[in-house]
Amino acid sequence: MRDNHQIKGFAQRLFSGIDIVLLLTIALLVLVGVLTLYSASGEDMHMVQRQFIHLLVAFTVMLVFTQLSSQLLQQSAIWIYAAGIVVLILVLLIGSTGKGAQRWLDLGFFKFQPSEIMKLAVPLMVARYFADKTLPPRFIDIFWALLIVLVPVLLIAKQPDLGTALLVASAGIFGVFFAGISWKWILGSLVSLMVAAPLMFFYGMHNYQRQRVLTFLDPSSDKLGSGYHIIQSSIAIGSGGVDGKGWLKGDQSRLDFLPERHTDFIFAVFGEEFGLTGAILLLFLFLFIIYRGLYLAANGKDTFSRLLGGSLAMTFFVYLIVNTGMVSGVMPVVGVPLPLVSYGGTSLVTLMAAFGLMMGLRDKQRKYR
Repeated sequence: MRDNHQIKGFAQRLFSGIDIVLLLTIALLVLVGVLTLYSASGEDMHMVQRQFIHLLVAFTVMLVFTQLSSQLLQQSAIWIYAAGIVVLILVLLIGSTGKGAQRWLDLGFFKFQPSEIMKLAVPLMVARYFADKTLPPRFIDIFWALLIVLVPVLLIAKQPDLGTALLVASAGIFGVFFAGISWKWILGSLVSLMVAAPLMFFYGMHNYQRQRVLTFLDPSSDKLGSGYHIIQSSIAIGSGGVDGKGWLKGDQSRLDFLPERHTDFIFAVFGEEFGLTGAILLLFLFLFIIYRGLYLAANGKDTFSRLLGGSLAMTFFVYLIVNTGMVSGVMPVVGVPLPLVSYGGTSLVTLMAAFGLMMGLRDKQRKYR
């Protein structure tokens, strides 16, 4: 009897951190993702089964992360960040190369992409830095916070991996924004970025990255080369019309015209099969998750929790905007998956860990729906 009470108590503690509204919405989006993946993979059950394994691991990680206290995270933030910087340097020195990029560490029995760690480590460190500061922050505080963000972003961009670098930068910058940065600094930063953009284009990008920008401006300039992805993706989304062609009936994906259809371009598969109506409903699901994440962040236990939760929720928003933007041809292709829908394990686990933090760091004493 005592063992039963202990097991019941452990289960209650384990699930006490779960926000049921957010969990159900995530589960619904994941279900949509599995159905779309089944179609995008050509009804490959082996790929779907592997994705279920990824989901099982990801949901387990989410449960674990709901149990992490604000105090523990603050104490460990600097060590997690420092470890992330070390492994990023190791990637540049001894990392394994694939598809022209040096992004992975191969441990023999396990191969992983260290840049994924920084999607959590950077907002953790920024939130930790501002937790003990008087807000709104002073200029010197903003400077050091941006330096915390800049170091890993430059290391990731060096691999090169502009997509992940963009997500890591967003996670950190949103932490600075939520700390109470003045609109003068925001406008000044935007102007500085506009001035620096030409220099970045000519001196800070690899040739293939510059080609992606040029292809975005004029995809028809290289229809069978660098413009092929955007052209085929636009055709797929446009051919879906208002109501779509129906599940498993998309021509572009079924006839193998659409590249990377189970990962970066899975939104094009969904758009072709479910049309504008389905795309709007899917985007509504995403936006509701973002809203719920921000709501939980606003109910955080302390400044650290609110800054971290807000940063993670808005990083999910950047995921959505960048992926749907590049797939629909309004942004350059940077290799960012559609969160919770695209096939993959590492990114999925990172996302679910972030959701676990959002749920676990809220103030459970407050009444909310």
